[in-house]
Amino acid sequence: MTNLDTEKLQVFTAATLGGYEQIRHGFFGRVGGVSQGIYSSLNCGYGSSDEENKITENRRRVSQFLGITPTSLTCTYQVHGTDVVAVEQPWNRAEAPRADGMVTARAGIALGILTADCAPVLFADNQNRIVGACHAGWRGALDGVIESTVSAMESLGAQRENIAAAVGPCIAQPSYQVGLEFRNKFTEQNAKFSSYFADDDETHLRFDLGGFVQLRLERAGLSKIDVIDMDNCAETESFYSYRRSTLSGEQDYGRGISVIVIRE
Repeated sequence: MTNLDTEKLQVFTAATLGGYEQIRHGFFGRVGGVSQGIYSSLNCGYGSSDEENKITENRRRVSQFLGITPTSLTCTYQVHGTDVVAVEQPWNRAEAPRADGMVTARAGIALGILTADCAPVLFADNQNRIVGACHAGWRGALDGVIESTVSAMESLGAQRENIAAAVGPCIAQPSYQVGLEFRNKFTEQNAKFSSYFADDDETHLRFDLGGFVQLRLERAGLSKIDVIDMDNCAETESFYSYRRSTLSGEQDYGRGISVIVIRE
């Protein structure tokens, strides 16, 4: 993992994706933008109530760092599902499909995932020049968004044994308190999933989202996996967090962005 502070942007990169000359990626923290107040500072989520012009400027800075045009930075309307779309060309924001994964073989199209506790996951088959990205909250991870993204990459010509993946910063187990009924959603699918829950008290547990996402990547047949082990809920200065904002009584929250692109 590398933390690059270029032009004040806070960007984390993964070893599994960092050695490819033709592919750029970054998990962007909240540092280096122009948003203020509860959105300070690199809020990239138009779904927030932040000023639109500030979000646009923040995305421009991300695009500049990656060497792309802002119009090439492509995001979906994320719905905590498992649908994955193949991106042939960027779309207008108003026309963004409802999906939680994207794949492309087109150079210059940057796939962006917005998060504020959920896990952003980036994928690359460098040999076949195909990339993917998905938004993996607990529901999407449990329902199969990881597997859907890998399959969609294969449909474009990727080979599973070549796919490298990286799990970006997300809410970590010490910060992720859940009820007993939450665990049942997992154990009903597979009793072994109980190992991703730690006892907290008689009525609460702590869920390891990052570890569970890694498991789903491994079960999908991927072997080159990196996990950026940071807690975006606890690390206030570096990341946005829906849970932290809710517990603090704030009315809204910013969204961080994670991006992967094939160089032109």
